[in-house]
Amino acid sequence: AHSLIVDATIETLLLLIVIIIIIVIIRAKNVIWKSTNFKTVLVWEPKPSANYSYTVELSPVGGNAQKIPNCIQSSQTMCDLSTAMTDPKACYVADVLSQPPRGVIPELSEFPHKTSPKFCPYNDTEIDRPKFTLEVSKGKATLNVTDSPTAIFNGQHLQTLRDIFSEQLHYKVTYWKNRSTGKKTSDSQTSMIEVTGLDQGESYCFQVQVYIPSRTYGKQFGDLSHAQCSEVENQSILDGELLYFSTVLTTKRNTSAFITSKVFVMNVQLQSVCAVVARILSRNPTAPPSGSCYSNRQ
Repeated sequence: AHSLIVDATIETLLLLIVIIIIIVIIRAKNVIWKSTNFKTVLVWEPKPSANYSYTVELSPVGGNAQKIPNCIQSSQTMCDLSTAMTDPKACYVADVLSQPPRGVIPELSEFPHKTSPKFCPYNDTEIDRPKFTLEVSKGKATLNVTDSPTAIFNGQHLQTLRDIFSEQLHYKVTYWKNRSTGKKTSDSQTSMIEVTGLDQGESYCFQVQVYIPSRTYGKQFGDLSHAQCSEVENQSILDGELLYFSTVLTTKRNTSAFITSKVFVMNVQLQSVCAVVARILSRNPTAPPSGSCYSNRQ
């Protein structure tokens, strides 16, 4: 009889401990997804006290839940789920369970939990601004866009946006004359983009963003890249990159005084150095430069 009383007392104490723990454990709230280029993190509030911790379970919609190894009985309020989402075209939900810390008490009861909104990486991840190089020549601009890497692996291969979206990956180019407000756009399905019909002698600015036409409205466009502007395009190297003016202003004073003014306006280029050298080496400072450079400019 005495042992029965002791057992009942122990069970009552354990039940009271569980009730107290449940009371002091706070359910997670404000559970949201943060995802860019398939780098997907679940975040929530509040920061736990010493009385409880968080465990995250992830499940594809209609599938079985799995605990995330790095997010079991953790004091953190975030969990990186990028590598756990093996199918980017699937949709997922996550549960954030509030539990006692490791070693405090066995799981004798179902503790408070909060379920996240549904998240579909293919449609919902935000797309960061792309990087690109720019070349402009003879009224044509060539943009080489880098297909951004994601956080998803296919075996040992880190996949790019091109790997995941395939033919659905488009790039939208917005361009305009420098210091002008009028803008034009161009759409390309490739990472090498050519924009033609530009006015020679003008500087143009370009921005690029990812465009996924198969996505739902409002999620089709990624962030705009930083703008890149071209240099003013010259018609020829010798005519446009080295302008040489020599003006001789002659005023006679006592039949011997002369004033010579020379103005050089240069954009230093290797192809034009010969004209400068010819001018410097000339014995007569008022004479125009001679040689093939000057002759070609005529």
